[in-house]
Amino acid sequence: MKTKPFTLLVVDDSQALLPQLVRTLGPEDFALRVARTGPEALGLTQEVDGVLLCPGETNPKEAQALLEALTPPVPTSSRPPVLVIAPPEDKALRLAALRRGAELILTPWDEEELRIRLYRSLETHRKWTELHSQVEELRRLAVTDGLTQVHNHRYFQERLREEFRRAQRYDESLSLILVDLDHFKNINDAHGHSAGDRVLREVAASLQHSVRETDLVARYGGEEFAILLPCTHLPGALTVAERVRRGVSDLHAGPEGALRVTASLGVSSFPHRAILTPEQLLLTADEALYRAKGEGRDRICLHPPAPLFSAPPSRVG
Repeated sequence: MKTKPFTLLVVDDSQALLPQLVRTLGPEDFALRVARTGPEALGLTQEVDGVLLCPGETNPKEAQALLEALTPPVPTSSRPPVLVIAPPEDKALRLAALRRGAELILTPWDEEELRIRLYRSLETHRKWTELHSQVEELRRLAVTDGLTQVHNHRYFQERLREEFRRAQRYDESLSLILVDLDHFKNINDAHGHSAGDRVLREVAASLQHSVRETDLVARYGGEEFAILLPCTHLPGALTVAERVRRGVSDLHAGPEGALRVTASLGVSSFPHRAILTPEQLLLTADEALYRAKGEGRDRICLHPPAPLFSAPPSRVG
């Protein structure tokens, strides 16, 4: 239930209608702010619940231009609803308001009608905003791994194909890092799956911290993660991979920070003569990861074969 008045922005260059609006819209229901010009009004739209556009003596073309600025073709949840108070003889403005999805009332207005139309606009906008938020949340959940809150396997596969096509089309680099936690089964066996889940969440957060906002971190499956690096050549990917490896090994993970974990990483990069498809980029990174496991874990291997940044044997878990 609403506990404070709606805030309305009254755009009226002459302010001729302002006294009547103040009488009609009592302060217990509506708090009025006033703007005389279009630029002033546009700067205040993020701070109000709705806009009352009163063209007054404004040039008709300027009034329509302001209406278009207040009602973009693609609505957003941050755009407040607009009610236009127009004289009956201004057919162009009335039709423009209807085309732009604004509420319309003619002068001289009936006070009850004005209030009803305002409430209807504000309530419709509230419901639309709630629906938009729900859709966005569903979209986020559809691409997010529920445990680790990084992207899920399906979304990774979609983005891998998209980024590979983009790299081919624009002759750009694209790198992929596969990350697999070492001896993770031992953590589950010794400390329980709840401790293992906590470790996965903390590792995922560490991976996110180690990459750019434009990079993509996804849970590939089980204790394996994938990191997609657009516009990143192999040397840059190796730098990121080493940052990731160190970030994981420095974690004090699990309950009370008592668990230590290491990771093996496989790196592959496009363009490369052996990589012509996104599936081949994934396969070569997986082969490099498999070598990292076989060569002692807690290390990075790349395609073509060459172990880099190997950790001392004493660090292997």
